[in-house]
Amino acid sequence: MNKDFPLQDFEKDDENSELYEHYRIVADKGQDLLRIDKFLLNRIENVSRNKIQQTAKAGNILVNGAEVKQNYKIKPNDVVTVVFSYPPRIVEIKPEAIPLNIVYEDKYIVIVNKQADLVVHPGHGNYDGTLLNALAYHFKKTGQQIENSYGYLAHRIDKDTTGLLLITKDELSQTVMARQFFNHTIERKYQALVWGDFEEESGTITGHIGRSLKDRKVMSVFPDGKFGKEAITHYRVLERFGYVTLVECQLETGRTHQIRAHMKHIGHPLFNDNWYGGDRIIKGTSFTKYKQFIDNCFQILPRQGLHAKSLGFKHPHTGEQLFFESDLPNDISTLLEKWRGYIQSRSFEG
Repeated sequence: MNKDFPLQDFEKDDENSELYEHYRIVADKGQDLLRIDKFLLNRIENVSRNKIQQTAKAGNILVNGAEVKQNYKIKPNDVVTVVFSYPPRIVEIKPEAIPLNIVYEDKYIVIVNKQADLVVHPGHGNYDGTLLNALAYHFKKTGQQIENSYGYLAHRIDKDTTGLLLITKDELSQTVMARQFFNHTIERKYQALVWGDFEEESGTITGHIGRSLKDRKVMSVFPDGKFGKEAITHYRVLERFGYVTLVECQLETGRTHQIRAHMKHIGHPLFNDNWYGGDRIIKGTSFTKYKQFIDNCFQILPRQGLHAKSLGFKHPHTGEQLFFESDLPNDISTLLEKWRGYIQSRSFEG
């Protein structure tokens, strides 16, 4: 096997783990002319001819930077890049009548404004009651014939993160979207309430993100790049409350818990994020009155203060540029009003 392409040399976006994989292969100097589908079958383990055909149809196979079809013949020193989609392997999804806020739907895609406390897909400890169970019910109720009955996730957001999520209705559409996510041409903006104030109005956080070496359920930032995958988060201040700040975060990459881990890394954990230390007083005094105020805030927002506010992408079939925005959920909106009132009262007292 070419030393430029060990089997483990692929990039898998952590946020979209098992949703897509990227391979880069450099053909040998002595490579004989060979159809690219046969070439990939020889070079990549556990990939089917059908998967390669679908990936080529989606435009996700490139040679020297240009899209090619499955009958393209590989030549010496060709550089091949491939983005495969890999839907989660779920044996059975039981339709469940779980309320969904569907903001857009057509023949190929559906956009959901996800509520808090809703797991996206079944997994360990969450075998039902998920977004996919709700979609299976929605598709069945509306008489839609979906390939797998519940659709294909294009990306994920956490259980307690609210906001916009894209699901495709066929695997080809998911494959097309996989390339957009991998190339970072998807426009995703979040709003987050974080602890502390910022000296600057905007900034960029960099630093590889990977599983913590001490606690595998959380992610850590590795500035030296020895572990994890590259992660880039751009942020700007929207509103200041002295002790906490509302910021807008735009993702250039999509790692698991990226905003949560990056914000903790720079000393601004998300408000009430119990996995990353935001569920205690980080800024402010420990006086009884302030502590009671914060406890009331935690009761209003019993989760991390994070909302997927907007989502922009090219439609996987029409190529039309689409853009969606969602309002902040009631718990975050109510909390922001409470902070505004608190800051105003302190200003009046002063």
